[in-house]
Amino acid sequence: MNSYAAHIATVQARFDAALAATDFESVLVYAGQPRVAFLDDNAAPFKVNPLFKYWIPVTDSPKSAIFYTPGERPVVFLFQPRDFWHAAVKIAPAEWQEHVELVVIDELDKLTAYLGDKIKTTAFLGEDFAEPVKSWPVRARNPQQLIDHLHFHRALKTDWEIENLRVANERAAKAHLAAKEAFFAGKSELEIHHAYLAAINFRESELPYNSIVGLNEHGAILHYDVYETTAPAESRSFLIDAGATYRGYCADITRTYSRSETGFFADLVKAVDAAQQELLTEIKPGLDYYQLHVSQHLKIAQILSDFDLVRGSAENIYEQGFSSAFFPHGLGHFIGLQVHDVGGFLRNDRGDLYDRDPRHPFLRLLRPIEAGQVFTIEPGLYVVDQLLEAHADAKELNWERIDELRPYGGVRIEDSIVVGENGNNENLTRDAFAKL
Repeated sequence: MNSYAAHIATVQARFDAALAATDFESVLVYAGQPRVAFLDDNAAPFKVNPLFKYWIPVTDSPKSAIFYTPGERPVVFLFQPRDFWHAAVKIAPAEWQEHVELVVIDELDKLTAYLGDKIKTTAFLGEDFAEPVKSWPVRARNPQQLIDHLHFHRALKTDWEIENLRVANERAAKAHLAAKEAFFAGKSELEIHHAYLAAINFRESELPYNSIVGLNEHGAILHYDVYETTAPAESRSFLIDAGATYRGYCADITRTYSRSETGFFADLVKAVDAAQQELLTEIKPGLDYYQLHVSQHLKIAQILSDFDLVRGSAENIYEQGFSSAFFPHGLGHFIGLQVHDVGGFLRNDRGDLYDRDPRHPFLRLLRPIEAGQVFTIEPGLYVVDQLLEAHADAKELNWERIDELRPYGGVRIEDSIVVGENGNNENLTRDAFAKL
């Protein structure tokens, strides 16, 4: 059995179990459709329902749907309207078509006519803001128990999913190198962004998220996406957090560069990179991801001490909350069909949740680590004045040293990891760069 055949068999088995556990006879997964802007007829870029592309690698066919009853062949309703305003969606022959019943429709009424009374006993998964979908007489719309069951098990990736993630990372790594070259050539943030897109021949709407392209102090804005059109007089530092997609699967890579090969900031980048790589050796099944997060905080705290940004031992710096002012976000998140993939807080497939830790409220993943999970590891160290205000009177903070770092913004390093047995993990990101 090849990897896609094994994948769709796994997807069917997971839907079988979820439907049985929640007492639904069937499921209708709607791809979604574009939303128009308020008081306008101009639509935002279409983003497909992740549960739709979980079944088949089709990401650009709005108003399509998948109907599945356990024990029966999935039916894919491929929407191809008779429309002289827009180009028809091109669906090339592909392996997935061998595993489904393919029904091409040009009106959504043909879908409901095909299903007949079956639609009344099905669970609908997807957006339903528009007619006629809004009025379909389904049994339930997005039942949380069914979604939780599916999301819990989606955390373990199939071989086919990991193959797609490898390619997505290879694409993103290629674009990252082009962006790095543009930085060292003195380009503006917008020009660097354009170089990134050109390297992989992507439209901006094809990226999995808005790229973060920050020069100098902009590297301290965690989700910076303004893109200055003029290059600064001096480009001291560059932080880029940007990804790519392949068959609907996402890459999410962050790198930080210093203009100078030596000196304070260059050494800081190397230190954060080394701390991230050291943490990667600790990843193994059975460990809680939260433990990794705390371990990384202690490593960042040690860097704060070593670089004389905060005085004291790593343990004291962490316990007093100073490390959170410099490293405020979570260590990482699941990644796959979505950049911030789902299920990070689920204890089980019944929907029970782990309690968020008030000390680390932005951590997106609290589950125990299992072989087959794929998640990011992305420590950071930044000068964020808003967070430092709470420690304005702390004698442990070396404000002169902090002022020295402020013009550089900060550092973040991010890789995606496939968890293997006994710590035999795969680093999708660094492998992609090595391949290039």
